Amino acid sequence: MSVTIEMPRRTRTVTPFRIEPLTATIGAELFDVDLGEVSRDDALFAELRALLLRHKVLFLRGQDFTRAEHVALAERFGPLEDHPVAGSDPDHPGLVRIYKDLDSAPEHYENAYHCDATWRQNPPMGSVLRAVEIPPVGGDTVWVNMALAYTRLPQSVKDRIDGLRARHSIEASFGANMPLEARHALHERFPDAEHPVVRTHPETGEKILFVNAFATHFVNYHTPDNVRFGIDYAPGAGDLLRYLISQAAIPEYQVRWRWTPDSVAIWDNRSTQHYAVQDYWPAVRKMERAGIVGDATF
Repeated sequence: MSVTIEMPRRTRTVTPFRIEPLTATIGAELFDVDLGEVSRDDALFAELRALLLRHKVLFLRGQDFTRAEHVALAERFGPLEDHPVAGSDPDHPGLVRIYKDLDSAPEHYENAYHCDATWRQNPPMGSVLRAVEIPPVGGDTVWVNMALAYTRLPQSVKDRIDGLRARHSIEASFGANMPLEARHALHERFPDAEHPVVRTHPETGEKILFVNAFATHFVNYHTPDNVRFGIDYAPGAGDLLRYLISQAAIPEYQVRWRWTPDSVAIWDNRSTQHYAVQDYWPAVRKMERAGIVGDATF
């Protein structure tokens, strides 16, 4: 017997921008917008921020703004953060250059569903990402609505994960391929962070499934309510974590964006995950990202 699931429909909003939702559940493309102008105009920025909260990721094309304007726009949301591995543009602190070419070392950090930097105690609020040079085909990015992913969980799973917390690690991800001393030094700088498995969005109040590729294990699962014998914890806890992480791969929660030069994505890192498809080698892909400092999770 087939079952029809009705997806929540997003109504159109009156806005100075022309806007087209890209799916029924996440993502919208904006037209007739100059982000350089938005970075200087309070009213336009307020409208952009409201649309971001509504759609979770916004897309624009033809944004030939300067790096200074890129930084200025992102700083409207809050202070920018550096990345301990990728580093920033020397002339524009907080603007991370994600350049992939034939000389780039092979790595696979981006092609996993993740929220940026949940290994921080205060994960980023969001990011502004611009395509500088893109492959003729390939190199798309997928975003996922993790508030919807939580909403659609079976009630029995929601009950099971209520109050659970998970550990997130840069050492086990970016640090895994480092020599022992360098990996330990990275861990000293950025000790594992602990976050609720279900976080609350500080502005919308939405409940969000908040485990991703940086999550290594639950920290408060091994209790009498959950564990009778060792198998309940290992592999039981790991199986549950993998199940929760796998929710990001459900297409009904996703939007996929095909980049063009000077196209931009602005996303809310608190309520989404994303996946950068690495199918374009040996083509070149150069992106520049401004990540915005976030708040503590709750």
